[in-house]
Amino acid sequence: MPDPNHADCRGVASILSRVGDKWSVFVIMMLSDGPKRFNELKRMINGISQRMLTLTLRGLERDGLVTRTIFPTIPPRVDYELTDLGRGLQQPVKALGEWAIEHQEQIAAARTRFDARNDG
Repeated sequence: MPDPNHADCRGVASILSRVGDKWSVFVIMMLSDGPKRFNELKRMINGISQRMLTLTLRGLERDGLVTRTIFPTIPPRVDYELTDLGRGLQQPVKALGEWAIEHQEQIAAARTRFDARNDG
């Protein structure tokens, strides 16, 4: 029986808000083939600001989906990599991202039709 107070919904919603966030989806997709440095990720994710990438990586790290490894070089090298938990999420996220790419034209056309019907 589900909890009548829906406490489980709140917990799941907080997780889905992290993994369903557009920047998190892109970061997880980009890390799916191995560790990346911050600037490498920034170049790969068109339109993300340095601040937003930092916040996204921190959130993913906090949730146990990404690890941050600092190498003692000059200058310091920092790599980001999916954890086992994050790798378990990469297939659903990759599928979602690929679905969005594949259907973006259809969705844009549907939005145009909707807006034309509802703007008048």
